[in-house]
Amino acid sequence: MSMSPSHAQVPESHAAILKSKALVFLATTNASGAPQVSPVWFDTEGGLIRVNSAKGRLKDRNMRARKKVSLAVVDPENMYRWLGLQGTVVEVTEQGADAHIDGLAKKYLGKDTYPNRRAGEVRVIYKIRPDKAFTMP
Repeated sequence: MSMSPSHAQVPESHAAILKSKALVFLATTNASGAPQVSPVWFDTEGGLIRVNSAKGRLKDRNMRARKKVSLAVVDPENMYRWLGLQGTVVEVTEQGADAHIDGLAKKYLGKDTYPNRRAGEVRVIYKIRPDKAFTMP
């Protein structure tokens, strides 16, 4: 396993995983300190990992209160090859979040609009800066 320095760029050897349709496993911490893990859709922009959720959900509350997160994504072509990231949520925004979730629906489902939106739901984008990167192999 290799680890790169703080404020890490994703190693070139594993960058293609982030362009795949793989889910990222997002780990946040509850107020009690207990970990909470969710498989989520994601994309990247400007070196940041972007995930999307609905305002008020547990991961939303956790990321607003505690900015440190961990992410793991497995190569869909080789389940023994993966990328792990420790990072910091550097921005939480509702601006553009509806369009973002529609873009993720296109990536993951081939649909132009996100089909599981609930009435009154407010979507949120979380931008995560990778601070450390871990790879296997």
